Amino acid sequence: MRIKSSQSSGDRLSQSKSMVLQDSDLPQKPLSRHRRNQSQHGVVLSVATAFEPLVDLKGEHLNVAKISDNGKKQRKNWTSMWTVLTTDELLLYKDKQETGVKPGGKTDVVQLCGAVIEWAAEKSSKKNVFQITTNTGSEYLIQADSFPTASKWHEAIRKTVDSSTREGRGFALRRSNSSELLSRHSSLPGHGSVSPNMKQRNPVHRRSINVFGGSKLKHSASDSADKNGVKNRLKKFIIRRPSMKTLQEKGLIKDRVFGCHLLTLCDREGTTIPKFVRTCLEAVEKRGLDADGIYRVSGNLATIQKLRFIVDQEEELDLDHNQWEDVHVITGALKMFFRELPEPLFPFRFFQQFVEAVKIKETKQKTQAVKKLIHQLPKPNHDTMKLLFSHLQKVLAFSRKNLMSTQGIGIVFGPTLMWPELDAGNMAVNMVYQNQIVEFILIESREIFDLGRM
Repeated sequence: MRIKSSQSSGDRLSQSKSMVLQDSDLPQKPLSRHRRNQSQHGVVLSVATAFEPLVDLKGEHLNVAKISDNGKKQRKNWTSMWTVLTTDELLLYKDKQETGVKPGGKTDVVQLCGAVIEWAAEKSSKKNVFQITTNTGSEYLIQADSFPTASKWHEAIRKTVDSSTREGRGFALRRSNSSELLSRHSSLPGHGSVSPNMKQRNPVHRRSINVFGGSKLKHSASDSADKNGVKNRLKKFIIRRPSMKTLQEKGLIKDRVFGCHLLTLCDREGTTIPKFVRTCLEAVEKRGLDADGIYRVSGNLATIQKLRFIVDQEEELDLDHNQWEDVHVITGALKMFFRELPEPLFPFRFFQQFVEAVKIKETKQKTQAVKKLIHQLPKPNHDTMKLLFSHLQKVLAFSRKNLMSTQGIGIVFGPTLMWPELDAGNMAVNMVYQNQIVEFILIESREIFDLGRM
């Protein structure tokens, strides 16, 4: 019995020794996936690491390059630094510090708690380079001329990182400018490079995926339900929506005046000249054609828009009301009406023909060419144009008082009454021709429209 007892005590002694694992004794095979086994192995590794002695290193000159400062990338500049390792920091000095720390001598402090250290041969053409990434996203490259020296510092810093991180209870790390989680034991055997498969096996990654993935799925499902509900309501609305004719009959939708095609508007009103144009011209002539800068000076835009709204709603319009006392409001509304026509008073298909006609040098031939084109216009365009230019002739009759000339009227009404369908050409050249055409028609309007026979 004593012999068995001694052997059993020897077995217990050998088992207790085996509880302390060295780096070379770390398991090479994957640990069991069972939770209970995972927690047990975690305790064993923690105990084993707790008894690892920290390497005691004195200061030494190493080549250091800071490539990122709190996640902000920096230019890689190698500098020889006097490097000192403490219990939780790596101190970098410009000059060698023999005893103590001189005020202002310390140039940089690398916090090792929660940091990650890994070999980084691809980060530099130099040999023996390893990288330290702090928990704030700062990145340092450390290099030594000899591999034994670099390996010695790598191992010492790694142990310091493990020790200080364990005491600080640890937390998840991320690379600078990245959402990728970093492993704390990347320097352990078998952890030199983390493959996608290993990332999935890591409990930290798995928990992160489960936590955020579940909320995304719920959020997506909620969004999908909301979208389906909106689609169903829209379908029902479209199916049940009343026709345009029904809305017009009920007075909910009224035909506009501004922005309506000239032919459509005249056909709806049963005339060849829009009622609004005739009303405005009569009001201006009644109010007085001697207003300074008539058609050139802009009226109050808010009042013009109010007038437009009343006209579009087919409400009764009385331009003799005191709210329309400013003649520039009426002239501004008239110009807006012509500008907002889907097709201008000079139809698109006639634009280039009028340009070619106005290029004719001989006045009589030019007049006949322009007259021929105008008589080819649709009836609403022709009659509206005739009434407008007859009105502008009256404006010219008061030119000494209103200070409006044929050239001034051409500049105002050129781009208002005509423009090309496609602005493929030179806009400045087109504007010159627009002004010239309106100005020439105004000068020769009596001949072109036979105004003397009215």
